Amino acid sequence: MEIFDGPEALKAAIGQEIGVGDWVTVDQAMIDRFAEATDDHQWIHVDPDRAARESPYGATVAHGYLTLSLVPRFIAGVRRLEGLRLSLNYGLDRVRFPAPVVVGSRLRGRVRVASALDVPPRGLRTTYGVTVEIEGAEKPACLAEAVVLHHW
Repeated sequence: MEIFDGPEALKAAIGQEIGVGDWVTVDQAMIDRFAEATDDHQWIHVDPDRAARESPYGATVAHGYLTLSLVPRFIAGVRRLEGLRLSLNYGLDRVRFPAPVVVGSRLRGRVRVASALDVPPRGLRTTYGVTVEIEGAEKPACLAEAVVLHHW
């Protein structure tokens, strides 16, 4: 885990990969909970029998936004910000889903600091470039730039 003791330390990491997170298994229970939370019950996500018969993947697949929702977890898992008062999600840039996440897949996030801009007083608007990898796959599940406002 990378430890940053303030905004200057985080700015010094611009352009660098700061870590690769732990694997997370996307199981059917996780997909079903996400479907409930978002009211997105499309059969490709929640009907394993039909997906086995009709899906080109032979199984259910995770919602793209479920994969995207793991991005903050992956960022938090690779860095610690010492003395931080609070962080707020500010937005997302350039989100893509190059490959589907088939049920049972394991994902992890590869995180870099893409940019960091001062926001007075003692704030930093940081863009993290996150590549969500699928274990054993050539293409990533998601590429995203997550923008977070940190206040020290």
